[in-house]
Amino acid sequence: PCLGVVMPVFNEKNTIGQVAAMVLKQRPVQELIIVDDASTDGTTEIVRGLEEEHACVRVLQHETNQGKGAALRAGFEKAKAPYVVVQDADLEYDPREYHLLLEPVLGGKADVVLGSRFIGSGPHRVLYYWHSVGNKLITTLSNIFTDLNLTDVECCYKLFRRDVLGQLSLRENRFGIEPEIVAKVARLRHRIYEVPVSYHGRTYREGKKIGWRDGFSAVRCIVRYNLAN
Repeated sequence: PCLGVVMPVFNEKNTIGQVAAMVLKQRPVQELIIVDDASTDGTTEIVRGLEEEHACVRVLQHETNQGKGAALRAGFEKAKAPYVVVQDADLEYDPREYHLLLEPVLGGKADVVLGSRFIGSGPHRVLYYWHSVGNKLITTLSNIFTDLNLTDVECCYKLFRRDVLGQLSLRENRFGIEPEIVAKVARLRHRIYEVPVSYHGRTYREGKKIGWRDGFSAVRCIVRYNLAN
Protein backbone atom coordinates (compact mmCIF):
# COMPACT_ATOMS: atom_id res chain seq x y z
CA PRO A 1 0.00 0.00 0.00
CA CYS A 2 1.29 3.44 -0.97
CA LEU A 3 -1.74 5.64 -1.54
CA GLY A 4 -3.46 8.12 0.73
CA VAL A 5 -6.99 9.13 -0.25
CA VAL A 6 -8.32 12.52 0.87
CA MET A 7 -12.11 12.72 0.65
CA PRO A 8 -13.97 15.96 1.41
CA VAL A 9 -17.62 15.35 2.23
CA PHE A 10 -20.65 17.56 2.82
CA ASN A 11 -24.15 16.11 3.08
CA GLU A 12 -23.54 12.91 1.11
CA LYS A 13 -25.30 10.33 3.30
CA ASN A 14 -26.68 8.50 0.26
CA THR A 15 -23.27 7.80 -1.31
CA ILE A 16 -20.50 8.15 1.29
CA GLY A 17 -20.74 4.56 2.54
CA GLN A 18 -20.60 3.06 -0.94
CA VAL A 19 -17.74 5.28 -2.09
CA ALA A 20 -15.70 4.58 1.06
CA ALA A 21 -16.22 0.83 0.60
CA MET A 22 -14.98 1.06 -2.99
CA VAL A 23 -11.92 3.06 -1.90
CA LEU A 24 -11.00 0.59 0.84
CA LYS A 25 -11.15 -2.34 -1.59
CA GLN A 26 -8.35 -0.90 -3.72
CA ARG A 27 -5.03 -2.64 -3.04
CA PRO A 28 -2.81 0.50 -3.19
CA VAL A 29 -4.83 2.33 -0.50
CA GLN A 30 -2.88 2.84 2.71
CA GLU A 31 -5.14 5.41 4.37
CA LEU A 32 -8.49 7.13 3.82
CA ILE A 33 -8.82 10.61 5.31
CA ILE A 34 -12.42 11.83 5.33
CA VAL A 35 -12.96 15.51 6.02
CA ASP A 36 -16.56 16.11 7.09
CA ASP A 37 -17.28 19.74 6.25
CA ALA A 38 -20.03 20.24 8.86
CA SER A 39 -22.60 17.90 7.33
CA THR A 40 -26.15 18.11 8.67
CA ASP A 41 -27.90 15.19 6.94
CA GLY A 42 -26.55 12.17 8.85
CA THR A 43 -23.26 11.91 6.97
CA THR A 44 -21.34 12.57 10.19
CA GLU A 45 -22.68 9.46 11.91
CA ILE A 46 -21.83 7.32 8.89
CA VAL A 47 -18.22 8.48 8.64
CA ARG A 48 -17.67 8.10 12.37
CA GLY A 49 -18.86 4.51 12.01
CA LEU A 50 -16.35 3.97 9.21
CA GLU A 51 -13.56 5.30 11.43
CA GLU A 52 -14.51 2.91 14.22
CA GLU A 53 -14.69 -0.04 11.84
CA HIS A 54 -11.50 0.50 9.82
CA ALA A 55 -8.09 1.26 11.31
CA CYS A 56 -6.93 2.99 8.12
CA VAL A 57 -9.83 5.49 8.13
CA ARG A 58 -9.37 8.86 9.81
CA VAL A 59 -12.16 11.43 10.09
CA LEU A 60 -11.54 15.15 10.47
CA GLN A 61 -14.50 17.26 11.52
CA HIS A 62 -15.17 20.89 10.60
CA GLU A 63 -17.49 22.71 12.99
CA THR A 64 -18.69 25.08 10.24
CA ASN A 65 -18.96 24.55 6.50
CA GLN A 66 -15.81 25.94 4.88
CA GLY A 67 -15.79 24.44 1.38
CA LYS A 68 -14.00 21.78 -0.63
CA GLY A 69 -10.70 23.65 -0.71
CA ALA A 70 -10.55 24.01 3.07
CA ALA A 71 -11.41 20.33 3.47
CA LEU A 72 -8.69 19.29 1.05
CA ARG A 73 -6.08 21.45 2.78
CA ALA A 74 -6.96 19.88 6.12
CA GLY A 75 -6.73 16.39 4.66
CA PHE A 76 -3.47 17.02 2.84
CA GLU A 77 -1.84 18.15 6.08
CA LYS A 78 -2.66 14.83 7.76
CA ALA A 79 -1.73 12.50 4.87
CA LYS A 80 1.22 10.19 5.54
CA ALA A 81 1.26 7.96 2.44
CA PRO A 82 3.92 8.64 -0.21
CA TYR A 83 1.25 9.38 -2.82
CA VAL A 84 -2.01 11.25 -2.23
CA VAL A 85 -5.15 11.39 -4.40
CA VAL A 86 -8.35 13.43 -4.15
CA GLN A 87 -11.62 11.48 -4.10
CA ASP A 88 -15.08 13.07 -4.11
CA ALA A 89 -17.70 11.52 -1.82
CA ASP A 90 -20.30 11.04 -4.55
CA LEU A 91 -20.28 8.33 -7.20
CA GLU A 92 -19.07 10.46 -10.12
CA TYR A 93 -15.52 9.05 -10.09
CA ASP A 94 -14.50 5.39 -9.83
CA PRO A 95 -11.79 4.41 -7.29
CA ARG A 96 -11.09 1.30 -9.37
CA GLU A 97 -9.16 3.63 -11.70
CA TYR A 98 -6.51 4.57 -9.13
CA HIS A 99 -4.05 2.34 -10.99
CA LEU A 100 -4.30 4.65 -14.01
CA LEU A 101 -3.28 7.63 -11.88
CA LEU A 102 -0.53 5.76 -10.05
CA GLU A 103 1.20 4.28 -13.09
CA PRO A 104 3.10 7.44 -14.20
CA VAL A 105 4.39 8.24 -10.69
CA LEU A 106 5.32 4.66 -9.83
CA GLY A 107 7.15 4.49 -13.16
CA GLY A 108 9.21 7.53 -12.19
CA LYS A 109 7.80 9.66 -15.00
CA ALA A 110 5.55 12.09 -13.11
CA ASP A 111 5.28 14.09 -9.91
CA VAL A 112 1.62 14.99 -10.37
CA VAL A 113 -1.05 13.11 -12.33
CA LEU A 114 -4.37 14.69 -13.30
CA GLY A 115 -7.42 12.84 -14.49
CA SER A 116 -9.33 13.93 -17.58
CA ARG A 117 -12.93 13.24 -18.46
CA PHE A 118 -12.36 14.38 -22.04
CA ILE A 119 -9.71 12.00 -23.31
CA GLY A 120 -9.82 8.24 -23.74
CA SER A 121 -12.76 5.94 -24.27
CA GLY A 122 -14.17 5.35 -20.79
CA PRO A 123 -17.91 5.63 -20.15
CA HIS A 124 -19.32 9.11 -19.47
CA ARG A 125 -22.82 10.02 -18.48
CA VAL A 126 -24.30 12.60 -20.85
CA LEU A 127 -25.40 15.72 -18.95
CA TYR A 128 -25.15 19.51 -19.13
CA TYR A 129 -23.91 21.10 -22.37
CA TRP A 130 -23.14 24.49 -20.83
CA HIS A 131 -21.12 22.86 -18.06
CA SER A 132 -18.88 21.30 -20.70
CA VAL A 133 -18.54 24.65 -22.48
CA GLY A 134 -17.63 26.39 -19.24
CA ASN A 135 -15.12 23.70 -18.35
CA LYS A 136 -13.40 24.01 -21.72
CA LEU A 137 -13.22 27.79 -21.40
CA ILE A 138 -11.75 27.56 -17.89
CA THR A 139 -9.25 24.91 -19.00
CA THR A 140 -8.23 26.98 -22.03
CA LEU A 141 -7.72 30.10 -19.91
CA SER A 142 -5.65 28.12 -17.42
CA ASN A 143 -3.53 26.69 -20.24
CA ILE A 144 -2.90 30.17 -21.65
CA PHE A 145 -1.41 31.25 -18.33
CA THR A 146 0.45 28.02 -17.45
CA ASP A 147 1.54 27.05 -20.99
CA LEU A 148 0.30 23.52 -20.31
CA ASN A 149 -1.91 21.52 -22.66
CA LEU A 150 -4.34 20.05 -20.15
CA THR A 151 -7.84 19.03 -21.19
CA ASP A 152 -9.69 19.07 -17.84
CA VAL A 153 -8.47 21.44 -15.11
CA GLU A 154 -11.62 20.89 -13.05
CA CYS A 155 -11.39 17.08 -12.86
CA CYS A 156 -11.60 15.80 -9.28
CA TYR A 157 -8.88 13.19 -9.71
CA LYS A 158 -5.52 14.75 -8.88
CA LEU A 159 -2.68 12.61 -7.54
CA PHE A 160 0.53 13.95 -6.02
CA ARG A 161 3.77 12.80 -4.53
CA ARG A 162 3.32 13.84 -0.90
CA ASP A 163 6.45 16.00 -0.92
CA VAL A 164 4.97 17.98 -3.82
CA LEU A 165 1.90 18.80 -1.73
CA GLY A 166 4.16 20.27 0.93
CA GLN A 167 5.46 22.81 -1.58
CA LEU A 168 2.10 24.17 -2.77
CA SER A 169 0.91 26.43 0.11
CA LEU A 170 -2.74 26.30 -0.95
CA ARG A 171 -5.18 29.05 0.08
CA GLU A 172 -8.58 28.64 -1.59
CA ASN A 173 -11.45 27.39 0.58
CA ARG A 174 -13.95 26.41 -2.09
CA PHE A 175 -13.88 25.02 -5.64
CA GLY A 176 -11.26 27.57 -6.69
CA ILE A 177 -8.66 25.21 -5.28
CA GLU A 178 -8.74 23.23 -8.54
CA PRO A 179 -7.18 25.94 -10.79
CA GLU A 180 -5.04 27.10 -7.85
CA ILE A 181 -3.43 23.65 -7.64
CA VAL A 182 -2.74 23.60 -11.37
CA ALA A 183 -1.24 27.11 -11.32
CA LYS A 184 1.10 26.34 -8.43
CA VAL A 185 2.16 22.93 -9.74
CA ALA A 186 2.95 24.51 -13.10
CA ARG A 187 4.94 27.32 -11.50
CA LEU A 188 7.11 24.81 -9.63
CA ARG A 189 7.71 22.99 -12.92
CA HIS A 190 6.80 19.58 -11.62
CA ARG A 191 6.38 16.78 -14.14
CA ILE A 192 2.66 16.54 -14.93
CA TYR A 193 0.85 13.69 -16.63
CA GLU A 194 -2.80 13.48 -17.62
CA VAL A 195 -4.70 10.18 -17.84
CA PRO A 196 -8.24 9.37 -19.01
CA VAL A 197 -10.87 8.58 -16.37
CA SER A 198 -14.52 7.64 -16.62
CA TYR A 199 -17.19 9.98 -15.33
CA HIS A 200 -20.64 9.24 -13.98
CA GLY A 201 -21.93 12.76 -13.39
CA ARG A 202 -25.05 13.52 -11.42
CA THR A 203 -27.76 16.13 -11.76
CA TYR A 204 -28.55 18.93 -9.32
CA ARG A 205 -31.58 16.92 -8.18
CA GLU A 206 -29.20 14.07 -7.37
CA GLY A 207 -26.99 16.37 -5.29
CA LYS A 208 -24.57 18.14 -7.62
CA LYS A 209 -23.22 21.25 -5.85
CA ILE A 210 -20.96 23.20 -8.21
CA GLY A 211 -22.66 26.12 -9.97
CA TRP A 212 -22.09 29.08 -12.28
CA ARG A 213 -20.67 31.24 -9.46
CA ASP A 214 -17.89 28.68 -9.08
CA GLY A 215 -17.03 29.22 -12.74
CA PHE A 216 -16.42 32.91 -12.14
CA SER A 217 -14.41 32.03 -9.04
CA ALA A 218 -12.27 29.68 -11.14
CA VAL A 219 -11.47 32.51 -13.56
CA ARG A 220 -10.53 34.75 -10.65
CA CYS A 221 -8.21 32.08 -9.25
CA ILE A 222 -6.56 31.42 -12.60
CA VAL A 223 -5.66 35.09 -12.95
CA ARG A 224 -4.72 35.55 -9.31
CA TYR A 225 -2.42 32.58 -8.84
CA ASN A 226 -0.77 32.66 -12.24
CA LEU A 227 0.09 36.38 -11.93
CA ALA A 228 1.21 36.19 -8.29
CA ASN A 229 4.84 36.96 -7.65
